[in-house]
Amino acid sequence: MQTGALSEQVNQQHGATKQLEFELALELVRVVEDAAIASAKTMGMGERKYSDQVATEAMRRTMDTVPMRGRIVIGEGERDEAPMLYIGEEVGAKTIDSVHLPEVDIAVDPLEGTNLCAVGAPNSITVLAASERGGLLHAPDCYMEKLVVPQPARDAVDLDAPVADNLKAIAKALDRNVRDLVIVVLDRPRHEKLIHDIRTAGARIRLITDGDLSAGIAAAVLGTGVHAVMGIGGAPEGVITAAAMRCLNGEIIARLVIDTPQLEARIAKMGITDKRKIYRAADLAPGKNIVFAATGVTDGSLLKGVRFFGEGIRTSSLVMTHSTGKVHFVDTIHVYQGPDFKVRF
Repeated sequence: MQTGALSEQVNQQHGATKQLEFELALELVRVVEDAAIASAKTMGMGERKYSDQVATEAMRRTMDTVPMRGRIVIGEGERDEAPMLYIGEEVGAKTIDSVHLPEVDIAVDPLEGTNLCAVGAPNSITVLAASERGGLLHAPDCYMEKLVVPQPARDAVDLDAPVADNLKAIAKALDRNVRDLVIVVLDRPRHEKLIHDIRTAGARIRLITDGDLSAGIAAAVLGTGVHAVMGIGGAPEGVITAAAMRCLNGEIIARLVIDTPQLEARIAKMGITDKRKIYRAADLAPGKNIVFAATGVTDGSLLKGVRFFGEGIRTSSLVMTHSTGKVHFVDTIHVYQGPDFKVRF
């Protein structure tokens, strides 16, 4: 094949991949939107399990209308623990032409911040990440040490460095003083020493009760007022955060917390041989074609919550695609199409 013809073929394949990624992204926005609407109807009722249940059911139902051969790699648990969106479950529209549909690995958190939704607090979202097969780490449902930073600081920090040293490095990378940094930390007893060390170093802290995934996204976006996320949170959420970091050019540095024989046996079955391995975003989400989608359930720093009005519903979503390098904010009005409906802006 001539060089010009080969180059043209490569360009066509690259263009087809981008088009496929873009079309899939729009479909996946529908998935997180429907899950957000369902859970928003339970907002403030104090029923966190019910809020998560309706979000999961809506997400699963809409996912089966998406033209793909999807497989859940991070979900609501193992098959015997979750009735749907369990690890290994196959999802996507079943059509006569299914063999030609893209094979997609999917990581979901149907409702991040279930407690936030239950009490009507900010920053509850519905979220998922998708990639080609093998593009997302099959992380066990355990804890994970995490350090999330924006692009300028991605090569300046070390997970094993003292907290004060990392804060100095982040401040230098961002051209500011340590006292000007805002670090997000989950408000948990296990973080007592971390909180003390951050305050001793002179940085400020924003304690959150839930939702370190949305905090991680905020840390990667300059101008949000969040400069890093530190501490221990869920490993599945860490993988989804990594997918967002790949799209935003931020960084997550992480390590699994394997502290029981049961977890050691489980990671061995999953093919993880080094329990002390330090992962970066490209290790947790190595895919070339990554889609990240989220919809606000309650108002937050990046996304507005679901708003209900007489003739419909308004949602605020974020969708990012790695290969295209695009970040879309999607403001959608879902209209009840009766004979006299009105659209409100």
